[in-house]
Order: sequence, then structure tokens, then C-alpha cells
Amino acid sequence: MRGRGIAGWVQRMSDESGAPARFKDLALDARDHEGLADWWCAAIGYVRRQSIDGVELPDGWGVPIVDPGGNGPLIWINPVAEAKTVKNRMHLDVWGDAARLVTLGATVVRGPSGEVHWHVLADPEGNEFCVFAPRDGEVG
Repeated sequence: MRGRGIAGWVQRMSDESGAPARFKDLALDARDHEGLADWWCAAIGYVRRQSIDGVELPDGWGVPIVDPGGNGPLIWINPVAEAKTVKNRMHLDVWGDAARLVTLGATVVRGPSGEVHWHVLADPEGNEFCVFAPRDGEVG
């Protein structure tokens, strides 16, 4: 049975249009993209990538950061002129220690309460992300 409304339309379009899009990278906007790239590298253990496919990036481009173990997605920290003014419509979820991230410069948006067992933090430019305490077998 096909879904109705938007779900049905999406399913029909997907069936008719061939191969679906595939995930490529994540991107975060920042007024100080160089500084925020350094912050995220310290926060999640990523490193700057100096080139893409062997081509050095032009000055003023975004900064690509990667998981040195090759496990996480490439994240672009892209320069923008304006500051963040509204809540993110999409955000990152990370395993980690919220207190450590606050020490690095994140701010607490809200802490755990009731059934919500994670912290919502904001990076130094206000991009919100959720922090989950690592459990056995999960990287933290």
C-alpha cells in the first residue's frame, strides 16, 4: 500500500526518478570559518584537509575537516558574512563529554532533563549540536 499525501508523492517520485541522491558531506557556516574549523577539530578530533582530490583550495574557500581515521564524514566550515540569527533546522549529534566541550568554548543551550538524556550545546558561532555520553562500544 502506498502512502498518502506528501509521503505518497515522495515514494512515487522516487520510484519514477531512478537512483536516489547519496550523502556526500556536511557543511557549517561561520563568520570566522578558520577559527571555527580549529574549534571543531579540537572538539571532535578531526584534522584539516589541505586539498581535495589533490587540488589545493583557493584562499577564502571553506575549510574541509576530516576524521583522521576515515570513519566520519567530511565537514566543510564555510565562510559567511552574517551571524547566525535563528535556530538550526539541522544539527550534528556527537558522542562526547559536554563539560569538556564547554571548556573548549561551547555554550550550554539546555541540559538533560526527564527522558532527554543529552546536552544541547552551541559552538562558538552559535551552531547548535547535541552531545551524547558515550556508552560501551561507542566512540567518545
